[in-house]
Amino acid sequence: MPSWTGERAARQPAPRCPQAPGGALTSEDCLYLNVWTPPRAAHRPVLVWLHGGAFVTGGGDRYGAARLVARGDTVVVTLNYRLGALGFLADPALGREPGNYGFLDQQQALRWVRDNIAAFGGDPGQVTVAGESAGGISVCDHLVAPGSRGLFRAAIIQSGPCQAQTSLPDAERKSIEYAAAHGCPERRTAAACLRALPVAKLLTAPTYVSVADVGMPGPVLGGSVLPAKATAFPVPVLLGTTRDEFTYFLAEQEATGFAVTPGSYPQALGRVFANPAAVAREYPLDSFHGTASLAYAAAVTDWAFACPAARLAGSLPVVSTYEFADPTSPAAAPRASFPLGATHASELPYLFDFDRVPTVFTPDQRRLADRMTADWTAFAQGRPGGSAVAYRPDGAHPLTGFAQEHRCGFWASLR
Repeated sequence: MPSWTGERAARQPAPRCPQAPGGALTSEDCLYLNVWTPPRAAHRPVLVWLHGGAFVTGGGDRYGAARLVARGDTVVVTLNYRLGALGFLADPALGREPGNYGFLDQQQALRWVRDNIAAFGGDPGQVTVAGESAGGISVCDHLVAPGSRGLFRAAIIQSGPCQAQTSLPDAERKSIEYAAAHGCPERRTAAACLRALPVAKLLTAPTYVSVADVGMPGPVLGGSVLPAKATAFPVPVLLGTTRDEFTYFLAEQEATGFAVTPGSYPQALGRVFANPAAVAREYPLDSFHGTASLAYAAAVTDWAFACPAARLAGSLPVVSTYEFADPTSPAAAPRASFPLGATHASELPYLFDFDRVPTVFTPDQRRLADRMTADWTAFAQGRPGGSAVAYRPDGAHPLTGFAQEHRCGFWASLR
């Protein structure tokens, strides 16, 4: 994008970064951010939002922040970052430390906020970086990335399994395989070959990590951007999950023909766990009214989301935790033959309006949304609303018994 003089019209969101077709306008010229600011703002706290989408889909324009801004007198920034192969391909032909390009885009956006947000009424000294799913994983990485130090004073991790990482050598190997599969097998010319491909040929992505057959690319550990061994910066962290995270992904898999039945339950567990018999005993079908899909989803939820979040919370110096447990959420979700409960991303409509369309709530949902936006903005302002909160259909309550409910002792015994 060339520079310009004078005032630039910026009333419409820019295109999202290239991704598999989904109806939204995309372009390689996509590294833009959106600023939501309250009237007459000055020196207000800033919340920078990193969108989810498994590092292959999504965009900052999806998240309407009017309620967060109005409720908390807070400046909110949403942004795009490069996705899929364009954002995270780690082919060594591309440079000494390949990959992590999308993560570096996020980092550059945080630098832009530091340098420019005062002009929009924000305080560069009161920045909270937040994200959900892939965005939450990204926040985990910013907590240890040397280049992110000092760019934020607090962090919010929503449903981000921070253990979903891979090493640079493994990502390089998979990226070399990806390049060969896309017609660029010769190492000497691979970089030029890849760069010559049209964007439409690069909308698939290499898979670096997989959680119960849900694969994705993403940031990789190793090198100066994300050192393989690092300690999180000592900043306040708000960390949480939804009660039934994996039902969302299982519903997507069911739509492609992968159904978990009582007869296939042991085999389904065997695709994920090294000791499926032990998991089946811990999650017997009788405890889930004979519904194998719910038993399977509960096991993966606890193993991949809930218990890792509990372990992470125990390792951080200053942390507040939450669980979203409202199964009545108006969030868009795939259809399934089983109840989804409080599934992955179901908390998001309580914080944002999607695609700039206001969310329609029941009175109870409105009260819960008001409480959650108040808690998120209070955290961004340096005033945590509670150390452990359960968000339920009838409101916010102290979060107790989380490790027991999610069988974290059992999962610790298998590690």
